[in-house]
Amino acid sequence: MRCPFCGHMEDKVVDSRMVHEGNAIRRRRECLSCNRRYTTYEYIENQAFYVIKADKTREPYSRDKLRNGIELATNKRPVSAKDIDELVYNIEGDLFGMGTNEVTSETIGEMVMRRLRDLDEVAYVRFASVYRKFKDKTEFFEELKNLIDEREK
Repeated sequence: MRCPFCGHMEDKVVDSRMVHEGNAIRRRRECLSCNRRYTTYEYIENQAFYVIKADKTREPYSRDKLRNGIELATNKRPVSAKDIDELVYNIEGDLFGMGTNEVTSETIGEMVMRRLRDLDEVAYVRFASVYRKFKDKTEFFEELKNLIDEREK
């Protein structure tokens, strides 16, 4: 494993534990060169899984792409890395539990929005504004109104 701080190729594992109900292993590592610590996760590699995009093209599913989209929406919000990990893990569980090797990007986007709405409303609105491609402020305000109306129920 290459150290993310100095690039050295040797480290030692200082802690390992099962996470996500035993479906992953979290390892704390220490670089043997700079002595800084970092965390890695090991997951079981699932079967090939494809995302059907809006233009009908297919691309392999990317955990990093999902996580990056969520991180953008939650930037400078009180959402921890652990919260994001759990969100990604739960969405992946739902995706792989669907029993198919293809899913639309729309389905993934709706899953993310549903969970972000419960986690952080500002992150939800940020994600929705990009995902739904609001054309003007009217659409944006309509989404905010719907969010407020749901909260008041």
